[in-house]
Amino acid sequence: MAGARVQKNKSHKTRFSSKSTRQAHKTTRTDKGRISKPERNVLQGARAARIQHNKMVREQKRAAVLKEKRALMGSTSPPRVVVLFGLSASVKLERLGKELSSLLSPDGAGTTSVAVASADYRLRTTVLEAPHGDLLACMEMAKVADLIAFVASASPLSEDDASSPYIDSFGSQCLSVFRAIGLPSTVLLIRDLPVELKKKNEMKKICISSLESEFPEDAKFYTADTKEELHKFMWLFKEQRLTSPLWRNQRPYVMAQEVDLKTDDDNPGKCSLLLSGYIRAHTLSVNQLVHVSGAGDFQLCKIDILKDPCPLRARKEQNLMDSDKLHDDQVIRSLVPDPSKHEPLLVENIPDPLAGEQTWPTEAEMAEADELNKQKSRKKKRLPCGTSEYQAAWIVDDVIEEDSESGEDEDDGMVLDGNDVSGNEGSYNSEFDEDEASLNLRDFDGETEADTMMTDVENLTKEQLEEEIRKIKDAHTEDEEFPDEVDTPLDVPARKCFAKYRGVKSFRTSSWDPKESLPPEYARIFAFNNFRRTQKHVLAKAVEMEHGSEGESAFCGSYVRLHVKDVPLVAASKICFLAKTSPIIASGLLQHESKMSVLHFSIKKHDTYEPPIKSKESLIFHVGFRQFVARPIFSSDNINSDKHKMERFLHAGCFSIASIYAPISFPPLPLVALKSGQGLDTAPAVAAVGSLRSIDPDRIILKKIILTGYPQRVSKLKATVRYMFHNPEDVRWFKPVEVWTKCGRRGRVKESVGTHGVMKCIFNGIVQQHDTVCMSLYKRVYPKWPEQQFSNDA
Repeated sequence: MAGARVQKNKSHKTRFSSKSTRQAHKTTRTDKGRISKPERNVLQGARAARIQHNKMVREQKRAAVLKEKRALMGSTSPPRVVVLFGLSASVKLERLGKELSSLLSPDGAGTTSVAVASADYRLRTTVLEAPHGDLLACMEMAKVADLIAFVASASPLSEDDASSPYIDSFGSQCLSVFRAIGLPSTVLLIRDLPVELKKKNEMKKICISSLESEFPEDAKFYTADTKEELHKFMWLFKEQRLTSPLWRNQRPYVMAQEVDLKTDDDNPGKCSLLLSGYIRAHTLSVNQLVHVSGAGDFQLCKIDILKDPCPLRARKEQNLMDSDKLHDDQVIRSLVPDPSKHEPLLVENIPDPLAGEQTWPTEAEMAEADELNKQKSRKKKRLPCGTSEYQAAWIVDDVIEEDSESGEDEDDGMVLDGNDVSGNEGSYNSEFDEDEASLNLRDFDGETEADTMMTDVENLTKEQLEEEIRKIKDAHTEDEEFPDEVDTPLDVPARKCFAKYRGVKSFRTSSWDPKESLPPEYARIFAFNNFRRTQKHVLAKAVEMEHGSEGESAFCGSYVRLHVKDVPLVAASKICFLAKTSPIIASGLLQHESKMSVLHFSIKKHDTYEPPIKSKESLIFHVGFRQFVARPIFSSDNINSDKHKMERFLHAGCFSIASIYAPISFPPLPLVALKSGQGLDTAPAVAAVGSLRSIDPDRIILKKIILTGYPQRVSKLKATVRYMFHNPEDVRWFKPVEVWTKCGRRGRVKESVGTHGVMKCIFNGIVQQHDTVCMSLYKRVYPKWPEQQFSNDA
């Protein structure tokens, strides 16, 4: 149109202008060209570069996925391990295993538990059938499984028996254990469906809706009744990208297909264990230590790299009998450890008994000690009678001043000069072992008689065993109702019975030296200056080992024969027997993982285990591929404190920290704790599950006891308390420790009254007559050293 106008914004409207546009009139013409915006083609070039960069990143990721897929599908990768697990006893795994074997090997050469190469699927697979009812065998199979195929039977519903579940109690227990270990890729095979298509689809939907909440979200559901359905499952399994737990990908391992032993005439009682199988996950060095499941940690004397007995592209003229047995001429090469690089089998530190011996002091040291004694003599303190120099550090200064001003007799106090006290402290320390016997059953220490009887269960009769179990259950119930409360014995003075305990002003802020009065077992363990830095260095060294020389390492996918030396003959015989029903796993250990230290696990009692679990009770710990016997102590996990309270029992429904003496293992690692049965034929039960938290010998675990007394006479802030102690010497001994009541009052002991242990206390508020006066005492506790480290020990 001729009269059309073009909209033009007013130039002075700078509301939405940029700062550079508003200041453009202040710059010169040359500066305007310098700070002007880039041209259109420059913008297009940056966008094109960004698009090209994103395209390159996508291509690199696609190439990495394709390379990983080809590596898993190729002949250099180890055979995939498929574990068939029946969710109930009604599932017939034998028939399903035979159908899969015939599908993979139509000529009938393949059997379960042996690797089978299928030319049709271009896939190598090992099919394992988990025995229903054998918990240990199922756990070992789940540790090495690349795919767990859970098998459910729909026959109960097809027979109008809706009360029968798809998962029985054993299947539910194993499923929870598999979750704790770490589930790999999972599928669910549904069998025994009706033949009619409509009923079959209905039963399948009902079964999936009932079971989908028990499995991960990415789990696939397949019907597996006919050969065509199994054929479809195998093609999808071939193309599936499998996932595995992180802890399993950090260490090389071998699932033995053949197990044999060779005796050593020069070393009676020892033998060489021969394990043949494929190396998985990582490269295994002949200089590494290996852990054999149930036997322990050992060195390798040789690795034979053998000809692959199950090649993916087998020649037609190859005799099948040659692939069944391995002869000496089939050894491609042998790897021998280098003495300079061979990892030593160092389990415990050998303490030097003369390390703490002092030499004769010099004249300068004698003069310095005399000057120090003179300074101490000038500063004398009035302390209660019987107070040691060690306990004097915990006495508050205002309490000492009040005692000095109260005008007590000379018999109630003493001068702390550093010489007289040491004799008193030594007299009490000499009676430590006899003190614990005076406590009742609720005070579970390593020296008590009850613990000694429980560790030797085999020597007890049936009646004695039932009586001990009843006592433990009663103590567990009492510990939940009255935690930490202990009765003061009548026949033994409290200052002797509780000589190991001390009072703490504040559990959170009071200092406690982690290196103080360590037990003899601490001389046998190892500790890290910086655990995180050491773990980073060890993992970096393991990555470097992947690119090691062929003369030292056997690469992933190789079929090898491991010569494990110095294995006890009894343990090797048990392993050969267990190989018939359970896979034997030999896993490579990282650096330092054979040395003993103090390990801490985050642990929770299993839902299916009802008996109480007390501290220092022997349990079988399955930590990753490793398993050993330990006697843990349980403690709380305090976030804002460096001290942690010991728990006498592992209570259900909450997490605790279990501390044990065990070989070093680098997290993350899962934990499954088993409790062995009372009889020889009784299978172990799952007691607790958890994961490895840290390795720290300096973690302070304090056992708390509460001494209780009752007010006899009350006068506002003052009260006369009885039945906490039974003689005045004990009152004076524990006088520096703070007292408190269950109604929230806090106070201190003023003085002893009479000769029967009655004492006067002053509180910060009015005390009720029905209240209970308490005194908290603490001592540091440590785990129990295991009597046998491995369950297969003689």
